[in-house]
Amino acid sequence: MRTYNRNLIVQLISQGLSPFIMLFGLYVIFHGHSSPGGGFQGGTLLAASVILTRLSSGYRVSQFQFRQEWGTPLGSAGVLIYFMTGFVAVLNGGNFLDYHHLPWSADPSQLRSAGIMLVEIGVGLAVMALLVAIYDDLLEGR
Repeated sequence: MRTYNRNLIVQLISQGLSPFIMLFGLYVIFHGHSSPGGGFQGGTLLAASVILTRLSSGYRVSQFQFRQEWGTPLGSAGVLIYFMTGFVAVLNGGNFLDYHHLPWSADPSQLRSAGIMLVEIGVGLAVMALLVAIYDDLLEGR
């Protein structure tokens, strides 16, 4: 494995860009049901921000942003959020991801919006965490 040589310019630019990439990733996730984008694209942007920090700042500094141990548990939590959104609708007599059967008392349009938002958050969390976990595993050579 190559040794890490610190480059101050690359590190400063990446640390300056990383929060804006994350903010745009969150924007894409939260507006994915009404505009182009969604959970997968937003999760990929969030993962790109974390990986940019890992590449520019090194292992120790990047662990403050996203710990290596969080990859698989957060990815599993994202899949669980997605699955439970659909399964709750099944338990209430609907089809999987039938948002009209979610247990909240609201307008059908609000139920649909809330259901899609939960799915987008789950997908975004899973994609971000698992892409970072894949990068970490490839870096270790496992």
